Amino acid sequence: MTYNVVLSKRAIKALEKIPEPYYSKIKASIYSLSVNPRPVGYKKLNGRKGFRIRVSDYRIIYDVHDDILSVEVVNLGNRKDIYE
Repeated sequence: MTYNVVLSKRAIKALEKIPEPYYSKIKASIYSLSVNPRPVGYKKLNGRKGFRIRVSDYRIIYDVHDDILSVEVVNLGNRKDIYE
């Protein structure tokens, strides 16, 4: 079963601002969510629905909709800024 990965406008804008050594790693991690939406190291968020995965100093915040096989990337960014 593969999931459909959808990026929000906010996530697309944030991804465009990330420098190259991290850009490729983050992009690969987002694509891998289609195969496994709950990879090793994922965490359930406290205080809001959704999950997060780490890629170096960056975090990818996403929701999983198992009933329609969809993963929605809500936001991504540096770990110091993402949770605000």
